[in-house]
Amino acid sequence: MSHLTRAARLAVRPSASSSRSFSTSLASLKPPTSATTTDPETGKTKRILTFSKKSGLSNFKTYLPVTPSLRQLRQPISEHLHKGGPYRDLTEAKRSSGGRNNQGRITTRARGGGHKRRIRLIDFTRRETGEQEVLRIEYDPGRSAHIALLKHQQSGAMSYILAPTTLRQGDLVQSFRSGVPETFHLKSTLPESTPSSSEYDTLADPSSPQSVLPPLPGSSSPSSDPENLLTPPSPASLAPQIDLAALRQAALKTGNCLPLRLIPVGTLIHAISLTPVGPAVLARSAGSSARIISASSPSGKHAQVRMSSGEVRYVGLDCVASVGVVSNQDHQHRNLGKAGRMRWLGFRPQSRGVAMNARDHPHGGGRGKSKSNVHPVSFSNVGAKGQRTRSPKSKNGNKMVVKERPRGTEKKGRRG
Repeated sequence: MSHLTRAARLAVRPSASSSRSFSTSLASLKPPTSATTTDPETGKTKRILTFSKKSGLSNFKTYLPVTPSLRQLRQPISEHLHKGGPYRDLTEAKRSSGGRNNQGRITTRARGGGHKRRIRLIDFTRRETGEQEVLRIEYDPGRSAHIALLKHQQSGAMSYILAPTTLRQGDLVQSFRSGVPETFHLKSTLPESTPSSSEYDTLADPSSPQSVLPPLPGSSSPSSDPENLLTPPSPASLAPQIDLAALRQAALKTGNCLPLRLIPVGTLIHAISLTPVGPAVLARSAGSSARIISASSPSGKHAQVRMSSGEVRYVGLDCVASVGVVSNQDHQHRNLGKAGRMRWLGFRPQSRGVAMNARDHPHGGGRGKSKSNVHPVSFSNVGAKGQRTRSPKSKNGNKMVVKERPRGTEKKGRRG
């Protein structure tokens, strides 16, 4: 176009108005990246910076990418969470160690820094009986699940527990770990009919919701003999009878804590203890749950529980668990959006093992990007991808595990 005159070049070049109309037409084909709203009080137009994005059955909060750190940020929507701080008396200061032990040596790499936090003291034992009201559901920076602040209706004591998915402010929860309260005892101390041995075995089966009965009457139970009617009843016959219907309706509620022998087969549970007097240690992270699949075992003292990983293990019938699924199920689908948010959580940058020297990591050394023809291992030379560290058939194996969690091709074929 060098041989054309200036007037010809201006005629060939599109005008500013035509270019603007062309770009506008292209923009109309793209999904809108922002929206505006008008403030009814001031009449000013404001730009909306947050959006609600639905993914399956979950809703996430996304942001208008006004900065690079907001472009990939995605957080679960939890409008029911408390907006203020925690209950101060149930917290303590978190003192970070930077991944170092008592000798000052680094035992966990890539740790340090982080925002100042306070540890919420969670009640994992739940020994106190009586109804407790849920004051609010809170965010806990020290764990992936949400927590619930409880207030005892009689004593006024405050406590934190893991919040199940459907637990909300104003709900009532109760713990049956220390026994069945007197409110579930029938007024009549002498039952009209005493169950037989076969009926008692059926009702005492933990797979049945009606599994709470007094001790099986023996020879001291009242009979139809007139002579026995004149003798005073024994303490076993005067044992308080439990209202099974009321107990079943009150106990099997989300957030209640009770022994496994009182929970029907097929119920989803969380916060499971491994000893009758110990705290909850299993199924405590966000979205975790377990299911009771059988109430029988060779010893007759354990129930079979299937964990969320697919592992089936024995848990004592006297051990306790809470009903429901742990809250914040969408925690694993969040996106922090930038490396700085990982630093706020106390994680420092981590270098790859193949990028190190041979003296610094088992993957290090070599010429170029080399795997050294070995299986991937950790910094301490332990298998990092599915290597078995304990055999369930060995003498040192975990005898409480009935079936190991699926691995490899078995895991890929497993549903749910």
